[in-house]
Amino acid sequence: MDDHWLVRRSTITLLWILFIAVLASTVLLDALVVHHSYFGIDGTFGFGAWFGFASCVALVLFAKALGAVLKRPDRYYDR
Repeated sequence: MDDHWLVRRSTITLLWILFIAVLASTVLLDALVVHHSYFGIDGTFGFGAWFGFASCVALVLFAKALGAVLKRPDRYYDR
């Protein structure tokens, strides 16, 4: 029985290469856009990429901290 094409090692490698190429090209194409910045820093090269990455890291760290605060013991519902 053949594996599904999305779980093959060669397909996963190809998809990683394609995703990295698309992401890198969008950041590089940012150099061709004339920015009219409102805050000053939002006109820097690759602002959307690094700001999005920093925001994602901040959300993950916040979620981890919130989970640590709201966590209940494993036997919380046992009597």
